[in-house]
Amino acid sequence: MPPLISVLTPVFDPDPAHLAACLRSVERQSTANWEHVLVNDGSTRPEIALILDERAAADPRVKVVHRSEQGGIVAASSDALAAATGTFVALVDHDDVVEPHALGAMAAVLTGGLAGGLAQVAYSDHDFIRADGRYVDPCFKPDFSPERLRNQNYITHFLMAERQLVVDVGGFREGFDGAQDHDLVLRLTEQAERVAHVSQVLYHWRKAPTSVSASSDNKPWAFDAGVRAVAAQCERLGIDATVERSEYDGCYRVNRRVTSTPLVSVIIPTRGSSGRVWGATRSYVVDAVESLATRSDYQELEFVVVFDDATPEPVLHALRRIAGDRLRLVPFHDDFNFSAKINAGATAATGELFLVLNDDTELIDPASVGVMVAHLELDDVGMVGARLLFSDGTLQHGGHVYHHDIMHACLGWAGNAPGPWPMRPLAVERECSGVTAAAALVRRSVFEAVGGFTTELPLNYNDVDFSLKVSAGGHRIIWTPHASWYHFESRTRVSVLRPQEYAFINERWHYEINNDPYYNPNLQPDRHDWLERPMRSGAPAVETRPNLVRRVLSKVQARR
Repeated sequence: MPPLISVLTPVFDPDPAHLAACLRSVERQSTANWEHVLVNDGSTRPEIALILDERAAADPRVKVVHRSEQGGIVAASSDALAAATGTFVALVDHDDVVEPHALGAMAAVLTGGLAGGLAQVAYSDHDFIRADGRYVDPCFKPDFSPERLRNQNYITHFLMAERQLVVDVGGFREGFDGAQDHDLVLRLTEQAERVAHVSQVLYHWRKAPTSVSASSDNKPWAFDAGVRAVAAQCERLGIDATVERSEYDGCYRVNRRVTSTPLVSVIIPTRGSSGRVWGATRSYVVDAVESLATRSDYQELEFVVVFDDATPEPVLHALRRIAGDRLRLVPFHDDFNFSAKINAGATAATGELFLVLNDDTELIDPASVGVMVAHLELDDVGMVGARLLFSDGTLQHGGHVYHHDIMHACLGWAGNAPGPWPMRPLAVERECSGVTAAAALVRRSVFEAVGGFTTELPLNYNDVDFSLKVSAGGHRIIWTPHASWYHFESRTRVSVLRPQEYAFINERWHYEINNDPYYNPNLQPDRHDWLERPMRSGAPAVETRPNLVRRVLSKVQARR
């Protein structure tokens, strides 16, 4: 017999029709081994108690607990957990609806019925129910992304977990009403050996008039509770940070303090080119170095400039003037090979951290380097990427997306945009499968462990290959919107997309560039903007063969 699943539902004054729909959706589950534990939290509508009691009388699997007075969602959820007897618990709100196969699909990943083995916590994709009954705004989520979860409760619904684990981590805690699920899932994922994601829309979250899903103005205190939940996790994990609400409800800013100041070697390959930007001529590498040397709040920097023979002497003289004894000039005599130049710079560098930087960049946010350094104070983070903007202020880089193509997330969006609703991927720090080497901070030990950049990729995809090597080594890669540069994009050479380089990356990383764990298989292939498929499906996308000509402008290139 499959394990018993306890569905926990706190109830307080829902629309009776919505409550009835919730009850029916649990009743119609394809698996029969469930119990529905409902806690009536002092509802003032007399018909609510009648509906619950009638349902319990009709089905012994339905348990109803009546509280004499309202205690709030934490108190009611705690009562439901105490009355549960299942191996697993699933959280369903009193006016929401679950798909008929929802419990079975979630239990399958927890029991190892699907690939990946046993898990202790599972979550699914969800969407919303409008007032007219239509399902809208699907949330197609990434696989488990702990940094994103700190910044945004992207999991929300639908959550199922081992009941004993929920009890062991302390259940629902007082003081977190409105964000009790965020607080709980943070603690669960800290302890779970494996967190599974079911990439199917199994849960429909109703946009009830009083729900936060309809308007954040309904429960502004819920987001304050979310700040406390995230701050509590930072304290548990030893992350020295303050937490605050961002301008986007449901998204948080974790302000990490830099507790040490390791030397950062800024590795910049160049040929000393100049060009026109914003109506003026600039020497790219000179301005890139000067922007860091004069604007960055983090000044434990050395500048390792790997220069071609063609680099004009006045450019080198200007670099010496700006950087002084922090400058290391590394001559490079071979044909252009971005990977080889970065490796040469790494050999000459003395820093504990490497900031790989294009010469056609300019620092925007003075806090950028410090923000990135702070992330690398966690041992499991191997690399950090930044928000990069074109000269017109639109977005060039929001992290890599590998979804049947190799792309920059949300390429061309407004530079200050949060990204597509409802996931808002550009508003939060989050894990990515890769980031561009136009501005990326990597730990020296990680760089050396993965063998540096692959010289068989002199122009394109070298940062994709490097990112995937870092991930394969067991390291997280973080993209942060709180570190930012302008990237003037291939002003220093002519971009050439070589089919042999794509063939190399496709052979080495074929599965990875078609199955990005931080994207979602329900999204359209060859897209970078979280656009859903015309026909929703829980099945992975059918692989498409790349068209190299069509993708020249959208490919992640070295662009040096």
